[in-house]
Order: sequence, then structure tokens, then C-alpha cells
Amino acid sequence: MREKIKMVSTGKTVKNKPTGTFRTTTKNKKKTTEKLKMKYFDPRAYNSTTGKVGMHVLFEEAKI
Repeated sequence: MREKIKMVSTGKTVKNKPTGTFRTTTKNKKKTTEKLKMKYFDPRAYNSTTGKVGMHVLFEEAKI
């Protein structure tokens, strides 16, 4: 059975606070027992090397 999960961004804003960006997806909890970690684009994450906003960051599974 597939259940909905929430993927929360690990990116930070310019003021070094969490962006609060999230995505929802589904996963089969019988086959995938560990927490998911995937890279997605976060439009609010600050890239300190380029000085621009928006970059690919790690999204981790959280409770809905």
C-alpha cells in the first residue's frame, strides 16, 4: 500500500533560516522502510558561492 509522505527542504535562506519548501509524494512502506532523501530544486534556497537564490538541495522525508 502506498502512503503519502512529505519531503522537506534542507536549504537555507539568506538569513540562514530554513526555507520551509516541501513536496509531497508517495512511497511503498513495505518495500522502502528507511526514510527517503532526494535532491530537488528549491527556489528559495540561497547559494553562497554564486550569491543567487535557487538551487538543488536535499529533501528529507517528514511526517504530514
